[in-house]
Amino acid sequence: MQKKLHIKVGDTVKVLSGEARGREGKILAIDKKNDRATVEGLKMIKRHTKPSASNPQGGIEEKEGTIHISNLMVVANGTASRVGRKLNDAGKLVRYSKKSGEEIK
Repeated sequence: MQKKLHIKVGDTVKVLSGEARGREGKILAIDKKNDRATVEGLKMIKRHTKPSASNPQGGIEEKEGTIHISNLMVVANGTASRVGRKLNDAGKLVRYSKKSGEEIK
């Protein structure tokens, strides 16, 4: 059974702790096995790549690292908030902001 997370790909999140604390970004990918997410423009790491057919020069490549999901909070309507789940009018389980009570799309 897949575990339910409070974040999804495409959400805007705020980093709660670590080097990027207080910064916001959009989620690009989620690794459910390790409970980590890749956030756009945050936790940049450098990778040394060998020359290959697609990259004949090789060199140092900079890309986003992963951040543990416990250090991320969803930003809904401009403010960071905890996330709850409730049944909407159509009987479907939806995420909502515990701070404002509004549904998170």
